[in-house]
Parts: sequence; C-alpha cells; structure tokens
Amino acid sequence: MSLVDFIIFALYMAGVLGIGYYHFRRNQTAEDYYIGSRNIPASYVGLSLVATDVGGGFSIGLGGLGFVMGLSGSWLLFTGLAGAWLSAVFLIPRIKQLDRRYGFMTYPDFLRHRYNAKVALAASVISGLGYMGFTGAQLLAGAKLASGALIPTAPLGLSPLHFSLILIAVITIGYTVIGGLKAVIYTDALQWVILLSGLIFVTIPVTLWKIGGPGRLREALPAEFFSLTHISPMTFVNWMVTIIPIWLIGMTLYQRMYACKDAREARKAWFIAGLFEYPIMAFTGVVLGMCARVIFPEAESEMAMPMLIKEILPIGVTGIVIAAYFSAIMSTADSCLMASSGNFVNDILQRYFLPRMSEKTVMRLSQVATGLLGIGAVILAVGFEKVLDMILNAYAFMVAGLFIPTLGAYFWKRGSSAGALWGIVAGGVVALALLRGWVSLPEPLGRIGLDPCAYGIAASLAAFLAGSFLRPDVPACSPSDGDNDG
Repeated sequence: MSLVDFIIFALYMAGVLGIGYYHFRRNQTAEDYYIGSRNIPASYVGLSLVATDVGGGFSIGLGGLGFVMGLSGSWLLFTGLAGAWLSAVFLIPRIKQLDRRYGFMTYPDFLRHRYNAKVALAASVISGLGYMGFTGAQLLAGAKLASGALIPTAPLGLSPLHFSLILIAVITIGYTVIGGLKAVIYTDALQWVILLSGLIFVTIPVTLWKIGGPGRLREALPAEFFSLTHISPMTFVNWMVTIIPIWLIGMTLYQRMYACKDAREARKAWFIAGLFEYPIMAFTGVVLGMCARVIFPEAESEMAMPMLIKEILPIGVTGIVIAAYFSAIMSTADSCLMASSGNFVNDILQRYFLPRMSEKTVMRLSQVATGLLGIGAVILAVGFEKVLDMILNAYAFMVAGLFIPTLGAYFWKRGSSAGALWGIVAGGVVALALLRGWVSLPEPLGRIGLDPCAYGIAASLAAFLAGSFLRPDVPACSPSDGDNDG
C-alpha cells in the first residue's frame, strides 16, 4: 500500500475512535451503555444488524467460499434472510410487548422472566462464552486482512498474522469499551455504507476490468462455480441448522430489539437486515472470492481476497476498501463484545454478586469487563486457522444449548424451568464435547456428516421434554405471564 492509502486508513480509524469518545461523554447509565436508551431509529438498527451478523468474519469467509465453490457459497447468507424475517414475524411482537412492561436489557432477562434465575444464569454463561469466541473470529478476520494487505512483516519476532491480531484487537476493544451500544450502532451504520459502496462500486468493477471482464471470469473457472447447486445437501442443512436459530437466541439481536422504541420499528429493522444479507452481500462476497481465485489460484482461500485488494486496486482506492473491510470486522466484534460483557456484568455480577452498585459503577465495571473479554477473545483466536470454522463453532455451542429452551419459552406453555435448565446443560455439553473432539460419534452417525450442533439440539430437546414432564412448574406460564422465580 502507498502512503496515501495508509493515511486514509489511519484517518478512518481515528474517526471511529472519535465516535466512541463522543458517546462515552454522553453515556450516564447502564441502559445508555447497553441498549442505547431505547430510542434508536429502525434504519440505523437494521444496518447495524446486518453489519453485526455478516461482519468481517462472514465477509472474509464468503470470499473463501467463493474461492472454493463459487456462487453456491451465497447460500451461507440465505440463513440471515430466513432468520431475520422469521424473527420479525413471530418473535418481535412477543418480546417487545414484554420489554415495554418489564424493561429488559439482556437476552437472559427474558429467560429469567419466563423460567427462573437458574435458567438465566446458565444461559448467561453459554451466551457470554459463545460471544467471546465469536469476537475472536472477527479479530482473526481482521488479522488476516491486515497481514494480507497491510503488514507483510512484523516487529518483536511476531508473525504478521499475530501482530495484526494484536493491533486490530487494541483498536476494536478500545472504542467499544468507551462508547457503548450507541457508538456501536451508529458506527455500524456508517461502516456498512462504506463497506457496500467500496465493494459494489469500486472493488468488483476494478477487479473485473483487471482480469478482462465477466467473460474472462467464466472462462477461467469451472462451470459448476456459476451454479447455485454446487453444494452438498448436508452442507446446506448444517448451515441452516447452525445459523438460523441464532436469530432466536443472539444477545446482540435482543439488545437491538430493546433499542428500538416499539415493535413496528423493530420489525422494520429486521426486514431491512434480511434483504441486505441476501442477496446483496451474499453475492458480492462470493463474486469477489471467485475473482480472487482467478488472480491468485494457489493462495489460501481466505487470504486470496485480502491479497486481491492489496495488489489490484489503485492508490487511494486501496485504503478506502481496506477501511471498508475493517469496518465490517469491527462492526461485528464490537457488538459481540458488548453482548458478552452484558451477560457477565448485568446477568451474573450485578445480579448475584454486586447487587447494590450504582448505575455509574455498573457502567464502569462494564467497560472493564469488555476489555478483559476482548483479551480472552484474542487468546481464543490464536488457536484457530479458519475464520469460518471459528464462527460456526461459536454458533454451534450457543445454539445447541439455548435454541430449544428459548423456542419453548415462546411457544410451549408446559415447558418448565427444570426442563429448560436440563436442556441448556445437555445441549451445550454435547455440542462442546463433539466440537472439541473429547468424544466421537459412534458409527453410522459419524458418517452422516451432521454438524455437532444438530446432535446438541437433539440432546437439548430430549432433556427439555423430560424435565418439563417430570418436573413441571406450578403453575406453568407463557411468555406473557408473570415472573416465575421458583
């Protein structure tokens, strides 16, 4: 990159930190910090949603999928369209009705209301750890982009990847710690506009021109890369099973539901987010990956697109596009850090250990927790090579434990607190054991190819049903009923 590109990139990062500092001066309470005072417009929330869900991890991951499988990789983000629109129709009217009455701030607040404190505590632990892992995936995506396009060599004996990981973490954690959710949402909206503009109006046209046009792209790649059916049914099923349920249990999503002033605004935001995920971002990402394969056919799949940005784009444009990709990475990392911090501070520390803290103390403790969790995310990221693998691992862990009890909380009156707790523990333990290789599936299950998340969901369902029938709540209650703290 040229000096001009580095200056553009540095000015962009300084601007993001400035937005964080501006909101730091305005935040007075934990409600300001975590849910933006419940009055953020739908357009900003919608753009923040898609920036958070797709982010840098899926952006870099989509490029890798386009590199190895072509247009069929776009099905990964069809999950976002399906999840967002299903949530808008079936969940938002229910949760906003409760939010108006009880002033929820976190996802476990809903489970505490529907079930009891033990269920909320278990959910807080799984959600907090899962989002810390998801934050690590975004930081790893940023490190791959930086090491591929910005930092060919590193000081202190570090590899370019690990040095980039530390640098990205410092910037992202810094502005998230000081700014809170308002800073996150408003920077997300700005960053997403920059990202889409940079990719659609600059990167794709310039790259296609460099390689000789769309005809040259079709000649250089196998015919199946231009088909939407170049994907195994089991891969498609695993993506659907692992990703769609996150829209039911994602702490980042509940924070944004609460940040909207009413159900109408929240549903509008969710419809906006789904449309931007698929088809807009889905096909933009895989097409860039396909172009990168033509130019760098021997590259590692997730490194090819950063290399393309560095080598192909003209001076000045490179800095803008790299800033756009970093914007996506930071959009997701900051939101996930906020979610994890909210779980550990609001749902665990404040409720069980330090209940008499002032609002100002809670906010400052939240900032400290955000910083520490960011460090934990960096440590986790060092252990992974593929961004997409780290994302799907984090998703699988959360979905396996939380999906069934949360689904029951919305739609099954007989679901009990004991059943929910059993389901959370069983699903989380089974998925984690399979993901980490602590146990292996017996034959013939091992040959089927289902993601560990599916087996975790099955275990969670069995435990939830057993607990609900063997140890029912008295009386059973629906999401619109009163608290059940028994």
